[in-house]
This record gives sequence, structure tokens and C-alpha cells, in this order.
Amino acid sequence: MFKSLKKDIDSAMQRDPAARSRFEVWLTYAGVKALRSYRLAHWLYSKKMFLCARVVSQGAARRTGIEIHPAAKIGEGLFIDHGHGIVIGETAEIGNNVTLYQGVTLGGTGKGTGKRHPTIMDNVMISAGAKILGPVTIGEGSKVGAGSVVLKDVPPHCTVVGVPGRVVRMRGEKFTDMDQFVPDPVLEEFARINKRLSELEKNVGISSCKYSISSEVANQPNYSGDNTTKNTPAEPKGEEPK
Repeated sequence: MFKSLKKDIDSAMQRDPAARSRFEVWLTYAGVKALRSYRLAHWLYSKKMFLCARVVSQGAARRTGIEIHPAAKIGEGLFIDHGHGIVIGETAEIGNNVTLYQGVTLGGTGKGTGKRHPTIMDNVMISAGAKILGPVTIGEGSKVGAGSVVLKDVPPHCTVVGVPGRVVRMRGEKFTDMDQFVPDPVLEEFARINKRLSELEKNVGISSCKYSISSEVANQPNYSGDNTTKNTPAEPKGEEPK
């Protein structure tokens, strides 16, 4: 436990240019405070002192704004930068030298039992506000962009962005063009209405055409509106008696 705490402090010193001393990191960094409490809570949890473990972890969550379940498995050298709003679920697993920024969620997608939280491999960076949900795996050395929502496995050494998350870089090379389009239900409804109006206008145009042709036929001299009556020549008038 103490070895892991030392590596947590070392990771903050290496990755935060604002860190001036180990004493400052130990005393003031919310991420280090949360990890300090997590290491103790995890040890208590492993000894089946579940209530004590939860009391320690919830106390740390209130003080730091970082909630880590004592059953989660976290490797060495985790750096939590700023940290407020981070949530790490019960069955989450985090490897070594991982970096998490504020607002990250490693959560589940329902009320299922068993493995239901993400697995984060070594040397992964997860940016601010990213949500990784379900029993997915983020491969070694990968990066998750700010605000992304990841619901599927991510291969090693990839960069993922967007909602839902998509791979845009693989091993430093551009993998696919970024799609900035976000589905808009209002715009989709307008498109549906516009399509329906076009269909109605087309039908009305056909009806008008038929009406125009019928009118021209009706105006012909020999046309009678009654289809059952045939036009017959007029009988000559008789001579008036003298």
C-alpha cells in the first residue's frame, strides 16, 4: 500500500508541471487524497471489513468530490488531475500509469451483476468529462477525448472521440475523418415533414392535371355531361299552318 502511495505522488510530480514538491502534492492534491483513502479502503475491503471500507471511501468522496468504490482494482502511478466529479465503479480495473481528468466516469450500464464496469489498461489517458460505460476494455496507451462516451472496446494505442466514441487515430496515424455531426431530433422531424409535404404536393399536382384535362373535354361542343345520353341531330320544325 505504501509503495503504491509513493508511486501515486511520483506520477503527480512527473505529469503536473505545477507541482513544486512531494510534500505539497501529499498535502493539497485532491487526487492524491482520494487515492490515499482508496488504498486504505481497498485494504479494509480485502479483509472483509466492508462497512469500514465504505465509510472511509464515502468520507473521501465528500471531502474531494472523487468517488472510488473500495472494491475497484487500481494499479500504481494513477494520476488524477483536478479530479472533481470522477466516479470509479465497483468492478472497474485500472492499470499502471493511467491519467484521469475531472468529470470522468467509469460506470455501468444497468443493474446487472458480475463484471459491469470498464477495464483500463496501462498508460491510458482519459480526458475531462469522458464517460466509459459497461464492461469494455480500453487498450494500452490509448487516449479518450474530452466529453466522449465509450460503449465499445478500444484497441491499443488509439485515440477515441465523440458520442458515441469512434477511433480517429491508430498508432499515431489518422484512422478516419472526424464526424462533427450530432443527430438533431428536431431537424430530423422537419426533414420528415418536408418529405411528406413534397409527396402531398406531387399528388395534388397530378389531381390538378386530371381536372384540367377533364375541363377541356367538357367544354367540347359535342360533349354531354350525361354519359347515358347520346347527342342526336335536332328534328326539323314543321311549317306553321296558313
